[in-house]
Amino acid sequence: MNLNKLQLWQRYQKHCTPFPKLGLALDLSRVHFPDDFFSTMTPAAARAFAAMAELESGAIANPDEGRMVGHYWLRNSALAPKPELAKEIEDTLVDIKTWSQQVHKGEIKGAQGKFKHVLVIGIGGSALGPQFVAAALGHPKRDKLRPFFFDNTDPDGMDKVLAAIGRKLGQTLCLVISKSGGTPETRNGMLEARAAFTKAGLRFEDHAVAITMAGSKLDQQAIADRWLRRFPMWDWVGGRTSETSAVGLLPAALQGLNIGKLIAGARACDEVTRVPDVARNPAMQLALMWHFIGEGRGTKVMVVIPYKDRLELFSRYLQQLIMESLGKEFDLSNQVVVNQGLSVFGNKGSTDQHAYIQQLRDGLSNFFVTFIEVLKDRDRKEPSLEVEPGVTSGDYLSGFLLGTRQALYEKGRQSITLTIDEVSPFTVGMLIALFERAVGFYASLVNINAYHQPGVQAGKLAADAVLKLQRRVVEHLKGKAGQPATVEQIARALGAPEEVESISKICEHLAANPDKRIARKGGKSTATATYVMA
Repeated sequence: MNLNKLQLWQRYQKHCTPFPKLGLALDLSRVHFPDDFFSTMTPAAARAFAAMAELESGAIANPDEGRMVGHYWLRNSALAPKPELAKEIEDTLVDIKTWSQQVHKGEIKGAQGKFKHVLVIGIGGSALGPQFVAAALGHPKRDKLRPFFFDNTDPDGMDKVLAAIGRKLGQTLCLVISKSGGTPETRNGMLEARAAFTKAGLRFEDHAVAITMAGSKLDQQAIADRWLRRFPMWDWVGGRTSETSAVGLLPAALQGLNIGKLIAGARACDEVTRVPDVARNPAMQLALMWHFIGEGRGTKVMVVIPYKDRLELFSRYLQQLIMESLGKEFDLSNQVVVNQGLSVFGNKGSTDQHAYIQQLRDGLSNFFVTFIEVLKDRDRKEPSLEVEPGVTSGDYLSGFLLGTRQALYEKGRQSITLTIDEVSPFTVGMLIALFERAVGFYASLVNINAYHQPGVQAGKLAADAVLKLQRRVVEHLKGKAGQPATVEQIARALGAPEEVESISKICEHLAANPDKRIARKGGKSTATATYVMA
């Protein structure tokens, strides 16, 4: 049952915790947990604290792959279990800063002069983190290199990015990011970029940097073709927790962002969230709220709404971090766990006042909201314009946040509110580290491996199977040039009648792209149409 406003105020004082060292306050007062919830969960929280301590000390925290999990060492190399690892971390950070400064000074430049753009070619964790940080902290008038991204294997999307770069390819630095060096989407983006450079009469290799594991296919290629530079990735850092490695730090440094403060924010958060006391640990508090609201099974969707344009991409970043980490079928004992997970979606406030807030208030109650409040309105010294007497645009934004929060509570909708002072490198680093730790804690609470992604691999294998089938379809049509065939006839000819639906989709895609030289003839549907090699 909902409380009145005076009762809410009492609950707020009890369950809103400030963390001054982080510039953060965490308000849990609008979650309906009982007074004894934290004490009830103390044994489970203690186990999660112990598991996290073992992880940080170098234990095999990803048992499926036999790997350590060491993204916390990136912010404090002294925690690394081996001196040589600590030295690699420290040396890489120095190299990132030094090399970026050389690029900014023009000591390292492209075919057409000093670099002005950086094109990041990656997928998933190799793109989402850098994109979020670039959008949150960048500024057109202050960026030393303007960032662009190939973050998908969509040729039209890549054409759009190349069109925006225009004739400045010769002043564009390309970062190719792939841990294994064999990620198809990243490889495709690299090949598309190389073709664009070649078309412009430029050598791609003179503008290319690899961020990958030593000895990977990409590493070997960068050495053989004499790329500008190589920076390391390690098997103990997963893509979705790689923002404070070279994956995220090099693009940010090249953009001109203060990576020292970003790391400092993450490190400060690590120190606070390492404290084995629920009352003083914001990450454990978040994990316990997720557990309570979702009944330990993720039964409620998390809607992330930052009331700040700069944090618009945060929900996309969290989708991968949380859903890839927690969406699991098996627990750590390899037993089926009734499909664990925590679904995430979101946008930004107050855009949502005109989008899905209507459903959140009056529709299905299958969610909880994580509001992110930013106290500082804008990054300039002069007073903000008053859009009404005594009221600025920022006041309206704050009013929408507080009003929406109350309107949802009045309908029994639960919410968590994170309040930060401002959007800065320190607070962005802090937010990244906060949610990384919360994910790790939650995984321990529900006994799953947060650091592998077997479902992603299954998707890749399925895609490979489709591409192999496509090659067979093309070879068949090529051998029967001028002889139209239905998809059922093609499927039978290939000895794969059960694949007729996939073959129909393949043929439609091939026929829609003239360079494939396959035409569709007649038919009101894909089932009755015929396909022929032109």
